[in-house]
Amino acid sequence: MTEKFEYQVTGMSCGHCEASVRAEIAKIPGVDGIDVSAKSGTLVISSAAVIDDADVLAAVDEAGYTAVRA
Repeated sequence: MTEKFEYQVTGMSCGHCEASVRAEIAKIPGVDGIDVSAKSGTLVISSAAVIDDADVLAAVDEAGYTAVRA
């Protein structure tokens, strides 16, 4: 069963920002889908596996932004 994990991301302002976050999140094992929006400041990850919040927060930080679980 696929679950969705939602986060608020601060600091994004454009498509390049979205691409940076998407690229880092894609490195997390088990991620099936990534929906990121600079306009709304949201990140939604779809996965059949449990995704560790610490991994997501670290990936967003690596992309240069800050996230919190929504």
